[in-house]
Amino acid sequence: MLKSDARKIYRDKRNSISAAEKSRLDDLLLIQFQSADLPFLHTVLSYRAIEENNEPNAELFTAYLEFRNPSLEIAYPRMNHAEQNFDAVMVNADTAFRSGPFNVPEPIGDHIVSPESFDLVIVPLLVCDLSGIRVGYGKGFYDKYLTHCRPDCIKCGLIYFDPVDSISDAAEFDVPLDLCITPRNIYVF
Repeated sequence: MLKSDARKIYRDKRNSISAAEKSRLDDLLLIQFQSADLPFLHTVLSYRAIEENNEPNAELFTAYLEFRNPSLEIAYPRMNHAEQNFDAVMVNADTAFRSGPFNVPEPIGDHIVSPESFDLVIVPLLVCDLSGIRVGYGKGFYDKYLTHCRPDCIKCGLIYFDPVDSISDAAEFDVPLDLCITPRNIYVF
């Protein structure tokens, strides 16, 4: 499947999910995530869901990780659209967020964390294939960022649907996931 086809199909499928069904799917994703064999984590990069895009609620997963490790440090991306990249900003309970371009919730703060700091990155996506190639919104922000993360950093996607067999137009700059959580399965790549 081509990325452009996957992007359209899975954006439409995700947008057709009702609020009640989304809540149920988020709960099932969390149950799967809780059963994943994750190491002890010190630093995590996550994201806040764009509500109108019906994205999985990643805050459920960071709350669970914080429960497992109260000293966990969590960062969120702040986009730099001119350079098509982002900085990871460390947050705490008092950090405010604002809606950036494309309505991405971004933290307000100046504690920038280097990509090499992260043990786990929770990556937004629409779908992935059975080799871990992800299809996002097509801007390449995460692929650029993930190339700077440590090799042992776990790249984890959260999706409501099973992976497709293959993304046929994967490029050499596409950074594959290590793990993908769906409501029914955990895929390890």
